[in-house]
Amino acid sequence: MKRKTISVLLTLALTAATVLAGCGGDDTSKEPDASTSAKGTDQSLDEDAAGEEAQADVNEDGTVNNPEAVEVDKDKLVFWSLFSGGDGGFMDQIISDYNGGNPTKQVQSIMLVWADYYTKLQTAVAAKKGPDIGVSHASSLPELVEQGVVQPLDDYLDELGIDLSSMYSASSLEAVTFDDSIYAIPLDTHAEIMYFNKDILDEAGVKLNDKGQLSIASEDDFYAICDKIKAVIPDGGSVISLTSNGDDPYRVWWASYFQMGGTPLVSEDGSEVTLDKDIGIKAAEFVKGLYDKGYVAEGIDDHQQFFQSGKAGIYIGGTWGTGALEKTENLNFGAMPYPQMFDKNACWADSHTLILPTKDSRSDEDTKAAVEFMMGASKDGGITWAGSGQIPASNDARESQEYLDMPYRSSYMEALDSAILPSKVSTFNAMKSGMIDSLNLLWSGDADAAGAIDDLYDELDTNLP
Repeated sequence: MKRKTISVLLTLALTAATVLAGCGGDDTSKEPDASTSAKGTDQSLDEDAAGEEAQADVNEDGTVNNPEAVEVDKDKLVFWSLFSGGDGGFMDQIISDYNGGNPTKQVQSIMLVWADYYTKLQTAVAAKKGPDIGVSHASSLPELVEQGVVQPLDDYLDELGIDLSSMYSASSLEAVTFDDSIYAIPLDTHAEIMYFNKDILDEAGVKLNDKGQLSIASEDDFYAICDKIKAVIPDGGSVISLTSNGDDPYRVWWASYFQMGGTPLVSEDGSEVTLDKDIGIKAAEFVKGLYDKGYVAEGIDDHQQFFQSGKAGIYIGGTWGTGALEKTENLNFGAMPYPQMFDKNACWADSHTLILPTKDSRSDEDTKAAVEFMMGASKDGGITWAGSGQIPASNDARESQEYLDMPYRSSYMEALDSAILPSKVSTFNAMKSGMIDSLNLLWSGDADAAGAIDDLYDELDTNLP
């Protein structure tokens, strides 16, 4: 019997009072008027069950473990952010710019710990203590919609006279549409791409093409480049900077699977697994071969940092790394879309979206103001957001000369055309966790490709909605 996904709202509603009383809920602020964080925040707040005043528990990076304990300005909309990486400062700037433009209502941002974000958002909404504005990955949005954590935006967009169809691509809008209703404003597409160290390539005798990118049109082309890099990489370095478990080898498997002609992992209605096992095995064998051929050094925990240290020729990572890489002293690098090595062009991708959490106490006036901010952050803030490396969802931002002139970004913008977003099912995150666990057994040598894909298939099947 398949394990069914059970809506957590009832359970959360019953336990939220206890949870929130004990610890409260969960970006750094470079602009005091833009966000609330560890530095420069008046810490106060809700009284806990013992009658003592709770204080905001803030980490070194500015993330807040208990967002309900942050003192909020009642005259501002509260925005819960999950941008605790290098992109956090860019969102702070968007909010600061928005607040400085005389909006209907200003915005105060609280940055949560990424790993806790969705749990705390769900809990707070169930306890009727959620924020006015939030963030969701497209891959998490189906679950939030099913649970009633987010509200549809259609009525408010109509009142504001906003037509999204001319502002975003059809694929971006499809990702946030459920039962013909819009549940989020697209912010970006973030894809797995390929970075390369130009100095190492030069030493290896690898030439770039007219686009300033690596010429890779097949698996053999890729191996040939890797072999040249391998010949000059010193001890302690790596041809490819990639972790040996977790999200990133899974994303390379994802790209390889769809490039080899793989079918969607589950049916569109989420009723059955449609994974092509044979292609799944071939893709898994390709990724495992990168380790077996010695292209990936053992023990890389942070593959972005490893590449930043100048010890790798190639780094396969997300677009969000661009902003940090270009600030790294003496790193002479380039960027390109994930290369097509097999039959079709495809890469792993997801999307950040801006959401309107369900909140009965929020007035209609504040709700419209929240939607105004969401639109402003995505459309007017698109160029600022592109500074983080993400590909902005706004057509205007992406087509502007300012964006096209930005270093690196236009080099991989075409990743939009090859992006394969996760299946639009409410249990995808559980599926993803199980798939990563299954593939980790292969990367570690504890299973063969066939066994890993059998396990991966079972994880998909077990977690069907």
